[in-house]
Amino acid sequence: MEFGIVELSRLQFAMTALYHFLFVPLTLGLSVLVAIMETVYVMTNRPIWRQMTKFWGMLFGINFVLGVATGITMEFQFGMNWSYYSHYVGDIFGAPLAIEGLMAFFLEATFVGLFFFGWDKLSKVAHLTVAWLVAIGSNFSALWILIANGWMQNPVGAEFNPMTMRMEMTDFFEVLFNEVAQAKFVHTVSAGYVTASVFVIGVSAWYLLKGRHSDLARRSITVGAAFGLASALSVVLLGDESGYSASHNQKMKLAAMEGMWETHDAPAPFNLIGFPDQEARETKYAISIPWVMGLIGTRSLTTEMPGINDLVADAEDRIRSGLIAYDALLHVREQRDAADPATLATFEAHSADLGFAFLLKKYVDNPLDATEEQIKAAANDTVPQVWPLFWAFRLMVGLGFGFIGTMLYFFYRASFKGMNFPRPALHLAVWMIPAPWLAAELGWFVAEFGRQPWTVDGVLPTAMSVSALSMTEVALTLAGFVLFYTVLFIIEMGLMLKYIRKGPYQDVEETEAWNARHHNRLAGRKNADAIAMPAE
Repeated sequence: MEFGIVELSRLQFAMTALYHFLFVPLTLGLSVLVAIMETVYVMTNRPIWRQMTKFWGMLFGINFVLGVATGITMEFQFGMNWSYYSHYVGDIFGAPLAIEGLMAFFLEATFVGLFFFGWDKLSKVAHLTVAWLVAIGSNFSALWILIANGWMQNPVGAEFNPMTMRMEMTDFFEVLFNEVAQAKFVHTVSAGYVTASVFVIGVSAWYLLKGRHSDLARRSITVGAAFGLASALSVVLLGDESGYSASHNQKMKLAAMEGMWETHDAPAPFNLIGFPDQEARETKYAISIPWVMGLIGTRSLTTEMPGINDLVADAEDRIRSGLIAYDALLHVREQRDAADPATLATFEAHSADLGFAFLLKKYVDNPLDATEEQIKAAANDTVPQVWPLFWAFRLMVGLGFGFIGTMLYFFYRASFKGMNFPRPALHLAVWMIPAPWLAAELGWFVAEFGRQPWTVDGVLPTAMSVSALSMTEVALTLAGFVLFYTVLFIIEMGLMLKYIRKGPYQDVEETEAWNARHHNRLAGRKNADAIAMPAE
């Protein structure tokens, strides 16, 4: 593959996005876990739960700040590195991002300050309300971002305006309730909940191995395991929903993830393992499970799932249809207000395939001048690199089932074995801390790499989306971002490890006062029982 400005711009955005997503899932999950812990504190008035809330809240705060710092840069990149993309679809893509900034981020940022500095200034119920508003704001922020991203995967509620040469929104609620966006949201936030649960369990396991803060650690594992088990199960179920929605609007991505070159009789099997060979157009040494892929992709036993080769042939047909739309578009723009109705009708009939004609701009300035070989090459470009998608998807799924098993085990030990955990299990929990981040990054790789060669699926090719920058300019900014983000990541790790080693702050006076009250209540009950016994 020739490495040019498009590939370098993609690499830059991928690096900044992957760095940013090191912080996002922990923010999503810890915000809810902290709110749950404070809820228990308000209900029971036990100091240990306040201690837990403050400790995990401190780690949430460190992660939150770094997530904000890395996320702001990404939005600027749309204008700097992807200016034609911003021009072409900015009316649709920009709306949810603006709502996220004005509504969700301000909610989250406003109340996060009250959470940290309002312990002695707010009542318990008021502070609990703040904690839940922070959690809601964090997750609400993810909703709008994923609505924007979901539209790129499934561009609904918009149409192309031949006069402005831009995509324009026609139905905001169709964009809002896009099936891909909704599936991505619940899947992504559930993955964040798993990340936070594994983190809480792992850190707590380290405390138990060191013989420190055992009371806090055991309770934290109990909360993390219960919350994490529900979240891990939902990740798998919602991932299945994402696969089903992809069968409607991203058939090529789904076929590439499966390494399915030929269309199978329904229901299609699932390739458990295999070695995709893109040149030979086959998946070698595949071990398949009958029916599974057909059930995931179609929810039926009779509906076929198209293979890559048939989808390439379909893409070639759509390129030819797109050329008709492109030719009609040129005439419409020449005629302007006096456009011939027949020409407009021709354009409308083929406008859904206009983006496929744009694939030819990689090979020729005017798509109408494309040769048959160039049309076939553009059709073949709709196939992403198969083997990275194939194995990234399987590793992600394997990790997902591993999280279910881990959470189930810790939930069982916490619920039925008196919160006693064997040392090998504690060691496993510590070593498992990085695993959910790996799974999350693999998930984003599958989602974004599998969409290629499109920035907006079926509408705008990636090759057309970039800004008119030089290789040197992009390379320098890429190096700068990597250096800056690496420094931020080191700072993040340093602060997190510092406060983990330091451990939770214990309010001795509050603990002693609660213990005294608790002792007096027990003593009062014993006295009442002693007085009542002679009467019996």
